[in-house]
Amino acid sequence: MPDVTDRRTSPGERLIVALPYLWLVAFFLVPFLIVGRISLSQTAIAQPPYTPVLDLSAGLSGIADFVRALSTETYGLIASDDLYLFSYLKSLQVALVSTAILLVIGLPIAHAMARAPARLQPLLVVAVMLPFWTSFLIRIYAWMTILQHDGLLNQALLALGLVDTPPVWLATDTAVIIGIVYSYLPFMVLPLYASLQKLDETLMEAAADLGCPRWKSFWLVTVPLILPGVGAGCLLCMIPIVGEFVIPDLLGSSETMMIGQTLWTEFFSNKDWPVASAIAVVLLVLLVGPIAGYEALQSRQIREGR
Repeated sequence: MPDVTDRRTSPGERLIVALPYLWLVAFFLVPFLIVGRISLSQTAIAQPPYTPVLDLSAGLSGIADFVRALSTETYGLIASDDLYLFSYLKSLQVALVSTAILLVIGLPIAHAMARAPARLQPLLVVAVMLPFWTSFLIRIYAWMTILQHDGLLNQALLALGLVDTPPVWLATDTAVIIGIVYSYLPFMVLPLYASLQKLDETLMEAAADLGCPRWKSFWLVTVPLILPGVGAGCLLCMIPIVGEFVIPDLLGSSETMMIGQTLWTEFFSNKDWPVASAIAVVLLVLLVGPIAGYEALQSRQIREGR
């Protein structure tokens, strides 16, 4: 009987394995290298709006001149300007606060979905995904109407007697966080639901038989077992929130200037492509850290058999 482990991989199988890597090279690595190359250039009133420009017709001397003309001045400018530091810190602050709120709201929702009768769970999943059936931009404009001075939220607060004068919601950090939590909630709920659905319910019964209260067994048994879902949900939310542009631009103000707005301003208003590219490179480096840490933790748990 032939040994299955000795079977050679066919060209088709190798192509299937290589497709994800080819995709990453074509749509991530190559664009990143282009952006990184522009970030080492200098701003110019020209087309394209930066120098130097590589001229392959000049041969090796042209390539050498091109390499010598590259510099890291744009990164120095970013490090010395408080505007960019403020934008990065504001983006991280909003992302961390929003992700924490999403986790607090999403975990009970996912837990209720996972413990619902099996026939209702598909319907609940559709209900969570239902907002995606409406345009993202239209939903954010709807929140502008809700949060305005005489909007639905202030009318409800006044009718309930919770406030005497309508609070200011628009153009605040609170409005930005409300819009982000609303928009990204499905990205938190679905990974948590997937982890909770696979959880063995007999573990909770065993904890109850040993005299552990339900709230304590939830924190000591359920939460440690769904940490991969918690990590995946937090990453799925926090990473795009850091670079969010539409929500802070429509619901925020100049005091809520996040890095996505700064990036857009440098590219399209100031036409400063090198600085904008350097901002994007630094942002990517900041976001790679949590992803690499999560992957390292996952690999360690796999090696330990957990």
